[in-house]
Amino acid sequence: MATNSGGWRRLGVVGVCAAGVFAAGCAGNPAHQNPKDPWEPFNRVVFQFNDDFDNAFLKPVAKGYQAITPAPVDRGITNFFENLADVRNTVNNALQFKMARAATSVGRIVVNSTLGVLGFVDVASNMNMPRYNEDFGQTLAVWGLPAGPFVVLPLLGPSTGRDTVGLVGDWYTDPLTYVNDGGVAWGVKALRIIDRRADLLAASKVLEQAALDPYSFVRDAYLQRRHSDIHDGNPPLQELDEAEAVESGAIAN
Repeated sequence: MATNSGGWRRLGVVGVCAAGVFAAGCAGNPAHQNPKDPWEPFNRVVFQFNDDFDNAFLKPVAKGYQAITPAPVDRGITNFFENLADVRNTVNNALQFKMARAATSVGRIVVNSTLGVLGFVDVASNMNMPRYNEDFGQTLAVWGLPAGPFVVLPLLGPSTGRDTVGLVGDWYTDPLTYVNDGGVAWGVKALRIIDRRADLLAASKVLEQAALDPYSFVRDAYLQRRHSDIHDGNPPLQELDEAEAVESGAIAN
């Protein structure tokens, strides 16, 4: 689960996670480790904690939300939050020198915030103005910062060292960060978390039924998706590390 709320005190969370991760890394057994996941024992503990928290709290609330919210209203709420995310998309496209995409993102904000009634209707997509999702982790990758190790953050889910640093930039480009009314801000952020979790209910059901090892499945899917995102859906072909290839069965022992 990859929930990313501006409401969590991200700077503090990142600091605590980094300290815990480095401490756990010292205790790992390097004999059977995936090179991309040197802190797997620690990550599995956090992954299980997140899964337990999700099953106990987030998933039941998301199911209740989905049950009582009409589909058009649910779609409108998702559109509203995606319109806010276009602010982040604009900044990061510009930082990556993708100026045409940044201009499109600005156009989306203007059109959806006006004709789309504060973003509840995605008018821009119907006007051939696609959404170009970019975050600060992707920007750091374009700037040449290595991904670093895979890490599972408490409550926030799968990440990498680079993406964890990127959360700071994402926090500053989230419009809800600048809402002064604490009660309103927390309420809207909570709604965003619930809405996103409700949108992922079908995917989580597939994961539960299909994956023999949910942790490995989520890790590999996350790393592959992030690699694709960084290259705008056109990642270059990469040679598998021999050890990983043998482990995955791509090379016969």
